Amino acid sequence: MAKALTKSQLAATLAEQAEIPKKKAAEILDLIAALAYKHAKNTFTLPGLGKLVLVNRKAREGRNPATGATIKIPAKKVVKFRVAKAAKDAILGSK
Repeated sequence: MAKALTKSQLAATLAEQAEIPKKKAAEILDLIAALAYKHAKNTFTLPGLGKLVLVNRKAREGRNPATGATIKIPAKKVVKFRVAKAAKDAILGSK
């Protein structure tokens, strides 16, 4: 399996494709991340890629894997990323 792109590699590729300086491309990536953090509570969509969604998980019972004892897991909020259909089709190929 190939290694994931680092932020600097991603910025370099973006800069090359858009014909802008690498520093500007890195700033754009930082701005997108900051926007995603700020708006994730309402859902943040990256068109063609997917969306960040805040989900409430219910309280439930679980098991301690070491002892096998039943424990209560409290309700909590989690952030999930839902991949867009267009991204799935582009990566996996349509059926």
